[in-house]
Amino acid sequence: MSVDVFADRLSRVRQRFVSKVEDKIDDARVAIPNLSDTMPAAADSVGDVYRSMHSIVGIGQTIGFPAIGRAARLVEDVLRAAYCGKRALTADEISLLAIALNSLREVASSELQSFHPVGE
Repeated sequence: MSVDVFADRLSRVRQRFVSKVEDKIDDARVAIPNLSDTMPAAADSVGDVYRSMHSIVGIGQTIGFPAIGRAARLVEDVLRAAYCGKRALTADEISLLAIALNSLREVASSELQSFHPVGE
């Protein structure tokens, strides 16, 4: 594979990441009320949010967004016990999640502002 082909593929992956990361953060924030133990399908919702954050953690640092990856890891850490236990979040976990998501939103906004696609 030539360098140009690799650079093109990387650029497309980065563009896709950039186009979706803020929506994933917003979706997680909107989902917060559905993650509490008062909601019947909370464990499923926790799983959805966890997997979404995990995808940010998994690819963010790899493709050049280290701050987003680290901040998403903190969100993932808040969700991990509930996800692994297939349960809803406690009130304390929900508070921590809101804080971590706000931090992730700020970090993403800052890091994405400095993003310049290859070739620009």
